Amino acid sequence: MAQIVLFHSTYGLRPAVTDAAERLRAAGHVVHTPDLYDGKTFDDIESGLAHRDLITREELLRRAVAAVAPLLTPDGPGLVYAGFSLGGAIAQNLALADERALGLLLLHGTSDLPADVSTSLPVQLHVAEPDPFETEDWLNAWYLQLVRAGADVEIHRYRGAGHLFTDPALPDYDAEAADRTWAVSRAFLAELDEQSEQDA
Repeated sequence: MAQIVLFHSTYGLRPAVTDAAERLRAAGHVVHTPDLYDGKTFDDIESGLAHRDLITREELLRRAVAAVAPLLTPDGPGLVYAGFSLGGAIAQNLALADERALGLLLLHGTSDLPADVSTSLPVQLHVAEPDPFETEDWLNAWYLQLVRAGADVEIHRYRGAGHLFTDPALPDYDAEAADRTWAVSRAFLAELDEQSEQDA
């Protein structure tokens, strides 16, 4: 079983995130869902973005690092980092800084990459096509930089879906795209789990 840290989106730790965690637990994984907003959730993107900016990205990263720190024990398993949109950006930053990370599962979001990035991480991204927050030019540059850095990268695109298409409570929701995302994600996590057992 994989041990996964799943970070919420700009909307906060909404039921869509906790339901996703339960879905992954049902597949046999251990899932942690840090709350970087101290209980606050939002129903519209504008309020969520305003709250994100109030906290600042630097503070959100600090909170994420603090949440993950107790899981990084010398004799414990490596982590799979995952996240929704903003949470994907946070997950990416933490995964690239963790030499023992097993994989990176990005749902609807990525982040800037350091110029000197080097990693062999398996990475899977699920993204709407088109996506106003993850443009074609941006994703192409992100993909090429990660591949050149040594990562094994898959991008799964969902034409016509909204940005955060896995959240049933949002206008972005696309049931077919969400079902495909979870099926492909479960297979990715199973492969990471199998590889981890072989390496143990």
